[in-house]
Amino acid sequence: MKPVNVMVVDDSAVVRKIVGEMLAAAPGIRLLHAVSDPLLAIERMKQAWPDVIVLDVEMPRMDGITFLKKIMAERPTPVIICSTLTEKGAQTTMAAMAAGAVAVIAKPKLGLRDFLNDSSAELVSAVRAAAQVNVRRLAARAAAPAQAPAKLTADAILPPAAEARTPLQTTERVVAIGTSTGGTLALEEVLTALPRVTPGIVIVQHMPEKFTAAFADRLDKLCQIEVREARHNDRVLPGRALIAPGGKHMLLRRDGARYCVDVIDGPLVNRHRPSVDVLFRSVARHAGANALGIIMTGMGDDGAAGLLEMRKAGARTVAQDEESCVVYGMPKEAVKRGGVEKSVPLKAIDREILQQR
Repeated sequence: MKPVNVMVVDDSAVVRKIVGEMLAAAPGIRLLHAVSDPLLAIERMKQAWPDVIVLDVEMPRMDGITFLKKIMAERPTPVIICSTLTEKGAQTTMAAMAAGAVAVIAKPKLGLRDFLNDSSAELVSAVRAAAQVNVRRLAARAAAPAQAPAKLTADAILPPAAEARTPLQTTERVVAIGTSTGGTLALEEVLTALPRVTPGIVIVQHMPEKFTAAFADRLDKLCQIEVREARHNDRVLPGRALIAPGGKHMLLRRDGARYCVDVIDGPLVNRHRPSVDVLFRSVARHAGANALGIIMTGMGDDGAAGLLEMRKAGARTVAQDEESCVVYGMPKEAVKRGGVEKSVPLKAIDREILQQR
C-alpha cells in the first residue's frame, strides 16, 4: 500500500522535530518535508506534493490561513491545523477551518514536548483520517496505532437501560446531530440555512476544548438561530443549537415536558470526548420518537451504535449521503448497522430538520 506522504509546516523547531519523528515512526506514513514557514513549504511542494499537511497558523513571512487558501485554490489537499490552545488561537483556527482545514490538533504554550509525545496516537489517527478525505469535496467546498487507548463504548458514561421503554410524547421536539472530519463546514451549511423557528438542536462535533466555543461563536454570528457552546443545565429550546464543549460529554435530559443538557466529565468513548454515541444514547432514552437523529461526515464509527438505539426508540434517523461527505466513515457505519432510515445530500438536511417542527 502506498504510504501517506505528510508535510509539517511550523515555525517551532521542537514541533517539527517531535511531530516529524512521530509521523516517520508510524506504519504507513512517510514524512515528506518539515519546514519552518509557508514560503519554504511552497518551494518544497514544487518538488513533491504531500498527501496531508500539518500546519501551524501563526508563522512569520506568511500566516497559515493565507497559505491554506493558496493551497485550496491551487490544489486542494487535506490540512490538519496544529494550533495553540488559547482563545486567540481558537478564533484563528476557526478561520482556518472555514478556509477548508479538515481537523484541528490543539497544542499548549507550555509543556509542548510532553504534550506532543502524549498526543502521538491522536495526531497519527488524524493524519490517517485526513488521507481518506474526499478531495473533490474539499475543492467544491472551498487504522488506529498499535498502542492506541482502549476503545470504550457509551456504556462508560451512560449504561444501557435495564429494559426498553418509550418516552412519553410531548410537544417539544429535539434534533441531535453528530459529525467529525469535515463537519465544521457541513454544520455551517446546515445551520445557516435554518430559519429562526426551528426545533431545539444538540450537536457533537469532534473538536478540542476552547475550539468549540470559538466555533459556536462564529456560527452564532452567521445564523438566524442562536448557536452557543452548551453549559450544564442549559435548556434545549426552539431556535437554539447547543454544541458540546470540547473535552466534555453532553447528554440530553428530560425535565417534565422540557429538555435540558448535562455537560459532564468522563473517559473517552470511541476515543472521543465529546462522543456522538453518548449524546445519541441519551436522546434515545429521554426523547425517543420526539427526536430526529442526524449523522454527518466523519471518520470512524462514533454515533453508529447510538443512532441505531435512537431508531429503535422511535426516532427518525438520517445520514448524510456519500457523495456530499468529506469522509464517508461515520454515516457508512451507521447505514451498515441499520440505524439509518434514509440518506440525503448535505443540502437537504435542513429540510429534514424543519420536518421535525
